[in-house]
Amino acid sequence: MGRCCFYAVGTLSLLLLVTSVTLLVARVFQKAVDQTIEKNIVLKNGSETFDSWKKPPLPVYIQFYFFNVTNPEEILRGEMPRVEEVGPYTYREIRNKTDIQFGDNGTTISAVSNKAYVFVRDQSIGDAEVDLIRTVNIPAVTAMAWAHQGFIQMIIEAVLKAYQQKFFVMHTVHDLLWGYKDEILSLIHPFRPDISPYFGLYYGKNGTNDGDYVFLTGEDNYLNFSKIVEWNGKTSLGWWTTEKCNMINGTDGDTFHPLITKDEVLYVFPSDFCRSLYITFSDFESVQGLPAFRFKVPVEILANTSDNAGFCIPRGNCLGSGVLNVSVCKNGAPIILSFPHFYQADEKFVSAIGGMHPNKEYHETFVDINPLTGVILRGAKRFQINVYVEKIDSFIETGNIRTMVFPVMHVNESVLIDKETASRLKSVINTTLIVTNIPYIVMALGVFFGLIFTWFACRGQGSMDDEVSSG
Repeated sequence: MGRCCFYAVGTLSLLLLVTSVTLLVARVFQKAVDQTIEKNIVLKNGSETFDSWKKPPLPVYIQFYFFNVTNPEEILRGEMPRVEEVGPYTYREIRNKTDIQFGDNGTTISAVSNKAYVFVRDQSIGDAEVDLIRTVNIPAVTAMAWAHQGFIQMIIEAVLKAYQQKFFVMHTVHDLLWGYKDEILSLIHPFRPDISPYFGLYYGKNGTNDGDYVFLTGEDNYLNFSKIVEWNGKTSLGWWTTEKCNMINGTDGDTFHPLITKDEVLYVFPSDFCRSLYITFSDFESVQGLPAFRFKVPVEILANTSDNAGFCIPRGNCLGSGVLNVSVCKNGAPIILSFPHFYQADEKFVSAIGGMHPNKEYHETFVDINPLTGVILRGAKRFQINVYVEKIDSFIETGNIRTMVFPVMHVNESVLIDKETASRLKSVINTTLIVTNIPYIVMALGVFFGLIFTWFACRGQGSMDDEVSSG
């Protein structure tokens, strides 16, 4: 009986060890988990994934920081501008997708992405409807740019003289963001109905959407989950000078496909940037106890390189690294985008303005993604709105101002997973960990029975030695 038990334990130990190694090499349970996730992370009506995509559960906040001009008269005399950062003015961003329609056997889905903003006073430095900011008169500068390009120059010159427009103006934060009726734009509007008489940095963006999207559902391939295939009826942009630069790549940044690896390059299309971007792996992170891969926007995105030459408008007119001229998609307004405080930009942009203090911690764009599910755990989209200014001889309002990229405002759009959602996600991840660790559990049992087998073997050898000694 003892000998049978001895061999049974040894055989069981060997079988468990061989089975565990086989399961590990074949990745049986890992593949089963991956296939389950690939099958479930699909945009299907009624699914939890669809509901989260339609109405994202995570709270999103957007903070606006303005650059208040402190020496306007000196600037017009040709001296260095000095600005003081004022903010944040914080708003809760409410997102949801509507006008949803499925097509192409469930492989595509069309929708519009609505956004609304609600002011959060206790997270703001002041009252947006009261606080005044002195900044560049963007409508006037835009009108000068139109006239400089030959657009109804006589009318614009007459309007600027008649209304004695100044190069710097003061408005409340609320008006600068959400819009005010501008004298110049109101007079231009009858000649150009497509130009609104109102101006605001976020005018027309509260309670509205940025256009019609067609997404892939991920039904055919999990890597295609929520990828954009069309925006406003087009599969590519028409603003830039190369086919590559006009490509619409990736998702809208709200979602990513599951089973992400750190070697991947993830693409996003933020419409307010008028171009596609990509993010690359930076580091391992932990958010609310959940594992995450940190992806960030690399310096190459806005670098002055041959890959980005197609973004130089007009062709060959590159301002330098760290800035993007988006006037081509802003009705000709001389708007230049950058990262806050010209982070990662050429030193010439930073040193041209007094009050710029680029800092990685506060000004870098990043997103922390759970690699198993593709769920965003934490993120910050940070960018700065600037205006290209220069002396124009035909407009005395420009004085002797230096030619420069002038900062107006920077934005921090952030998200952090709440504890309730994190707890639900943690239970899903823990379940998959148990399943994928089954081979190690089997191996542990094999080792355990192997130790018992060894103990039996040593005990049996000891008994034999005792018999020999007594003989």
